[in-house]
Amino acid sequence: MAKKTLRIGTRASQLALWQANWVKSELEKRYPDLEVTLTKIKTQGDKILDVPLAMVGGKGLFVKEIEEAMLRGEVDIAVHSMKDVPTVFPEGLALRCITAREDVRDICILKPGFKSFRDLPQGARIGTSSLRRKACLLQVRPDFQMVDIRGNVETRIRKLTEEDLDAVVLAAAGMKRLGFGNQISEYLPVDVSLPAIGQGALGLESRIDDDETNELIDFFNEPETAAAVTAERALLARLEGGCQVPIAAYGTVEEERLTLSGLVASVDGSEVIQGQVEGPVAEAGQLGVSLADDLLIRGAGRILNAVYGVETFHPNKEDV
Repeated sequence: MAKKTLRIGTRASQLALWQANWVKSELEKRYPDLEVTLTKIKTQGDKILDVPLAMVGGKGLFVKEIEEAMLRGEVDIAVHSMKDVPTVFPEGLALRCITAREDVRDICILKPGFKSFRDLPQGARIGTSSLRRKACLLQVRPDFQMVDIRGNVETRIRKLTEEDLDAVVLAAAGMKRLGFGNQISEYLPVDVSLPAIGQGALGLESRIDDDETNELIDFFNEPETAAAVTAERALLARLEGGCQVPIAAYGTVEEERLTLSGLVASVDGSEVIQGQVEGPVAEAGQLGVSLADDLLIRGAGRILNAVYGVETFHPNKEDV
């Protein structure tokens, strides 16, 4: 009998390959007779490296081409960083599993001689491609000069020196997965830099009707992380969020209760609308929508309308 093969679609970046190879290794350990292969696919987000993500626009910059390959039957599953995954899927595809999270925090790599971003000099130059990170840090240090940097983790670390930056800000998860944990200068508390939706978790996407593959990968799903990320993504979907606006959310689960924190900020960080809700894990999606509506009522709608340039959101409670 021919050995069953499962094909994983992945981006070719160092971090994406680490993630895909980790899934491959876990599958091979669980199913010794399964042959797992990787198919590297270049996405639009990989091709456009000289433009800030917020200016590229659109959703699915790092997943669309992989999803198209899955729909054509060229790969069986896709492994994504959850923070890259849109809230709407093409017909026939679905998010099947969400893995246990790595460290959700953001981190700083500081110029030698400094121990904290708070100690950096007036007007310090901070490298990041994330509007969310910019807004969060500018709320604390409005004097910072934010510098757009793109590229893989190693490239962004290197730009600390190449572009004479005082600090670069990245996700702890990627640093740890790639073995760069010893280069982390400071972990940013979540009350300073609230994580991106889904940060630290991986998502496995597959064809809805591929029962055999879905049964093979179901063991990856971690219920508490899945509930937290479901709430975060429900908030994002309600706010119709994309790369053009700073939106953050972070859910935690304890004894079947889910606590969800979220924020919407102006691009310059001068205005930040924050909130928190708590409720049963079983109501994760509803909690995300509820927090989103609360943020909209308290000023997020006005911020989003200004960013999107349309009156999508109305400030009156009865319109939300």
